[in-house]
Amino acid sequence: MTTQPLTQPMPLFPLGTVLFPGGFLPLRIFEVRYLDLIGKCHKVGAPFGVVSLTQGEEVRRAGADAERFASIGTMASIRAFDAPQAGLIQIECEGTQRFRIHGSEVQKNGLWIADISPLSGDVDLAVPDDLRSTADALRRLVETLEERRLLPGNEQVRLPIQAPFRFDDCGWVANRWCELLPVPAPLKQRLMELDSPLMRLELVSDLLARTGIAR
Repeated sequence: MTTQPLTQPMPLFPLGTVLFPGGFLPLRIFEVRYLDLIGKCHKVGAPFGVVSLTQGEEVRRAGADAERFASIGTMASIRAFDAPQAGLIQIECEGTQRFRIHGSEVQKNGLWIADISPLSGDVDLAVPDDLRSTADALRRLVETLEERRLLPGNEQVRLPIQAPFRFDDCGWVANRWCELLPVPAPLKQRLMELDSPLMRLELVSDLLARTGIAR
């Protein structure tokens, strides 16, 4: 189910990764086209759209292939903002809602904007018994990472998975594993686009079983 396209175009941030709803995304920004965008988004509390590149590079370079990106992305909301020096912004974002692009164009400064419509979020769905090992493996991983973070000298290290933890929810568990697994971005994109959180978790569980991480 989708809603009507938004009346205001969504500014896009094409990246070589895939942002999932509920995901944690730190960004270090120095390109002029994004410095102004992020500054404005932070000032008014507006989101921007993260889309996965299918062609081109994150940083514009002379002679590089033109940027192309997936038609489904995820809105990102800024949770932490820092401008330590002129021409540099560091932010931490959270993925919120998926969206579909209906049309996009690049502006003179190189910034992409798009007409989009939001996509429905995952329904709350308890992890079934036959997939419980996948959720338990994620819980153990988070506990291990937290123990390492508490070691002297690691206090400032940020976990790749942020609270609140929802180890009993299919979509949340699947999304966090999708972010962590070392699989190609096109596969992560296909998993993110799935409307069924149960199917996404089943596919993730299969991937984990092949690697021996969870059985």
